[in-house]
Amino acid sequence: MHAKYVVDLTPEEREQLLQLTRRGKTAVRRVARARILLKADKGLTDEQIVQAVDTSLSTVTRVRQRFVEEGLEQALRERPRPGQRPKLDGRHQAHLIAVACSPAPEGHVRWTLRLLADKAVELGFVETISRETVRRTLKKTRLSPGGIGSGASLPSARSS
Repeated sequence: MHAKYVVDLTPEEREQLLQLTRRGKTAVRRVARARILLKADKGLTDEQIVQAVDTSLSTVTRVRQRFVEEGLEQALRERPRPGQRPKLDGRHQAHLIAVACSPAPEGHVRWTLRLLADKAVELGFVETISRETVRRTLKKTRLSPGGIGSGASLPSARSS
C-alpha cells in the first residue's frame, strides 16, 4: 500500500531525529515518533513501521500527516489530550498544600487525605473531590500527610 503522506527528510532533519533516538532523556513517545519518521523516510510501508516501532497504524498515519502538513517539530510534539479538566486549579492546589502543612484540625493528630478533601469542599474549591485527587496533588510536591508534627512535611525535612 502506498502511503498518502510521503515522508522525505532533509539530511539535517534525519540527523536531528537520529540524535533524538540516541539521547537518554527524551520522552518515549517523542522517540517513537522520531523512529516512525526515520522508517518512513527509508520507504517502509505503514504496516512495516507498525511492526518495527511496535505502535498502531493510526499513530503512524497521524505522525506522517503531521510531518507533511505541519513540519518536523509538530510531528514530534505531544498534543493536549482530551479528558476531564483538573478538579483544582493552581491557586486551589497551592491553598490545599498550605492547609496540609498547617496544624491538623482539633481532635486529630495529623491531616488525612479525607480531612483534606473535606476541607477543599468546605472552602468552596470544589463541590466534591476524591482522596485520590488530593493524594495526587500532594504527590506533585512530594508532600505526604503525616510526616513530622501535626502537618504534612517534605520527606527531605525529616530528621535522621
